[in-house]
Amino acid sequence: MAFSGAYRRRTVLSVAQFNMHCGMDGWGRPYDYVGVIAGLAADVIVLEESWTPQGSDASQAAEAAAGLGYQIVQHVLGEGRRIRPRADAGESWIKQPSWTPANRALFMDGIKPQPPKVQRLARWQDAERGQWGIAVLVRPDLPIEATRLLHLSVLRADQVRRAALVVDLTVEGRPVSVAGTHMSHLHFGSHRNWAELRSQLRSGARPDAVLAGDMNTWGPLVHVFIPGWRRAVIGRTWPAWRPHSQIDHIMVRGALRPRGGEVLPDAGSDHRPVRVELAI
Repeated sequence: MAFSGAYRRRTVLSVAQFNMHCGMDGWGRPYDYVGVIAGLAADVIVLEESWTPQGSDASQAAEAAAGLGYQIVQHVLGEGRRIRPRADAGESWIKQPSWTPANRALFMDGIKPQPPKVQRLARWQDAERGQWGIAVLVRPDLPIEATRLLHLSVLRADQVRRAALVVDLTVEGRPVSVAGTHMSHLHFGSHRNWAELRSQLRSGARPDAVLAGDMNTWGPLVHVFIPGWRRAVIGRTWPAWRPHSQIDHIMVRGALRPRGGEVLPDAGSDHRPVRVELAI
């Protein structure tokens, strides 16, 4: 699907958020992430866990952007290993009922050292190495005016290079910023990163702004960490096959007003996509 580039008057800005899990399920089986991203049908799409195989210049997010006609801004957060599809894969997203180091398809360097028993596994040693990160995709009729990267401190228990990627746009004459991020878990000390993000967003994003991402934090705490921002969508997003919590959020501030926000069905990742229309 490509866009004609024809200008259309916008009364809303549609924004979607999706953690891709590097384009595979818990057994390492690929799913059609380009088709999923196309189905989001949003003006701006924020993606996390976009994978770039070692030796390749093209990330999954860049592949989707090129195929669908989006502009893209992206940033690498870390390195890792992606397990190749397992021959004993069942019908479920991952082997149940446990989610242990020996029963995962994606390993991210710097979050938690893998024990020797995992590193001795053939599927670990044969795993595809690469990089993973965040990306912001923008329709071509919304020119990107500026971008900036808000760096967050490396945590003792989380050595990933966390950051927020900010994109400036003008929608119907109104300056708007959209920021994408992928935060650490609270028990790794992400409250420190939240304090940094709150401070940097005061001047690092326009007054009318969107913050989207896998926050690894429940909604009420997000309100505590970044006061003045409002959740545009409320609904369970994780785990995708039987969600019990919302950790994927689209937040807004300023004059932007949510309309028709929703959590979308299971799409292949362990997170469900989120989409909202914002009144301009």
